[in-house]
Amino acid sequence: MLIVENISLALAGLKANKMRTFLTMLGIVIGIASVIAIMTVSDSMNQSVISSMGDMGANNISVFLTQKGANMDAYGYSDESSNVRQMKTKDYFSEEMLHNLEKNFAHQIKGVSLHKGIGDTKVKEGAAYANVSLTGTNPTYLNGKNLKLLAGRTFLPEEYAQGKKVVMVSDRFVENMYGGVAEKAVGEPVEVVMENKYYSYTIIGVYEYVESAMAFQSGGARKDTKTEMYLPLDTAMAQEKQESVFESFEVVSNGTADASNLAESIAKYLNERYYSDNDAYHSYAYSMKAMLGEMKNMLNTQKMAFAAVGAISLLVGGIGVMNIMIVSITERTREIGTRKALGATNGSIRLQFIMEAIVICLIGGIIGVILGLGLGLGASKLMNFPGAPSIGGVVFCVLFSIAFGVFFGYYPANKAAKLHPIEALRYE
Repeated sequence: MLIVENISLALAGLKANKMRTFLTMLGIVIGIASVIAIMTVSDSMNQSVISSMGDMGANNISVFLTQKGANMDAYGYSDESSNVRQMKTKDYFSEEMLHNLEKNFAHQIKGVSLHKGIGDTKVKEGAAYANVSLTGTNPTYLNGKNLKLLAGRTFLPEEYAQGKKVVMVSDRFVENMYGGVAEKAVGEPVEVVMENKYYSYTIIGVYEYVESAMAFQSGGARKDTKTEMYLPLDTAMAQEKQESVFESFEVVSNGTADASNLAESIAKYLNERYYSDNDAYHSYAYSMKAMLGEMKNMLNTQKMAFAAVGAISLLVGGIGVMNIMIVSITERTREIGTRKALGATNGSIRLQFIMEAIVICLIGGIIGVILGLGLGLGASKLMNFPGAPSIGGVVFCVLFSIAFGVFFGYYPANKAAKLHPIEALRYE
């Protein structure tokens, strides 16, 4: 009951000096809004990055060749450089190696994911055009993309095996070239020019294009969006006149084994069986899951650093609250004396003014949270990140506002509580 009475007294005191109350709250509002906006944008960015990395496959393991003796970090980068000899055909991963790897780890992996980027080009037909990136894939890679088919079908086993000249295109491609009718595109020939050479394919499927969560708005026209044109891996290799050897690949885990341990086992298997006698190169493997964990820690550290910068304005706002509370107590010295003369205890006087400081900070905090969420979500939308309100940030800031009120209100409140009633009543 005492707390409710003190809240009523605090609100009455604030209403009596509306402009001063507003200016006092302004520092808290700006501080809280800054912190919430920063944390909301950071959370939106973090979720986008984590989502995109998750789309790449949290259980995937990247395997590639590196020079012997180099120390690798969690991201697969070497901290050393040397004049190591050029790679020869015998150094690369062969189809036989990958086949044996799949057999050896059959109970732990779904398969080996391979792809070959041929290049980017523009498909034209009259005034119509579409920007594409040609990518040769094997079945495991394409399955990992989780494409949603809108028309037609995916590649058949014999099309992979025989290197047929067939492709899958996006709905954006169809929109540009066929007026958006996916069924109309299936079975149609498409001609691509790469390095002044013409290649002809047949469209066998249309998939739904999904923009990457990490992509920023480019500001360009929708029709200028570059999308993937998929073709069988052997088709791409034959077109590029390359041998079926690879410098890197991905292993898709079935989730039964720890990704980090599996990565170590795969690298050990390849090195002991195929690279023990190699004078310059060996294999290195790392898991996306381990990389994801490190990325989360880095992004969270970055978010807290940004929030700490925004919190500086909160400190300024808190000092403003303390300053105004001291002024308020000075103006209300006779009121304090009267209350003490009527029997008010030091504790009740102290609680009254602490409550007033809490109310100022809490109202300012709530306004700041609303303003910060609006600014944060708006900024996230402009940067093409999915809006992610920082729930933890909201709860933290509301509680922080109350704590601020207690911390910066205690000194003025304690000063008011210690006033001698006679001296207070004599105050002019």
